Amino acid sequence: MKFTVPGNPTGKGRPRVTKNGTYTPQKTKDYQKKVATIAVIESDNYFTSDEPLVATILCYYPIPKSMPKYKRKMIEEGTLYPIVKPDIDNVAKAILDALNGVIYKDDNQIVELHIKKLYSDNPRVVVKIEGIEC
Repeated sequence: MKFTVPGNPTGKGRPRVTKNGTYTPQKTKDYQKKVATIAVIESDNYFTSDEPLVATILCYYPIPKSMPKYKRKMIEEGTLYPIVKPDIDNVAKAILDALNGVIYKDDNQIVELHIKKLYSDNPRVVVKIEGIEC
């Protein structure tokens, strides 16, 4: 299964602790709801068993308008990558947690993860989940 989440990649925010308990930031909740909704709409495959899965996540970050032409050329050549926030592991966590109980039973089924940050004029996150072929 494969789907695309439009917009800037968003990482999972740190839980907040207050005198009333611990809560997940609203921005994280909203992003995870968006990911889950798009996954259900765009997907025709759900993993109902406890099978091991492989996840591939491509994070496309916007190219800054102020970026010089020589750096844009490096992007086209595939030699310049975004070294920007959010951290790549936080994006993966937000995506994989959002798919818990939606596309698969639990994200502990992910036994292999490929993730990459790239630049694009069309910021988005492309997610592919597939079973492992034995």
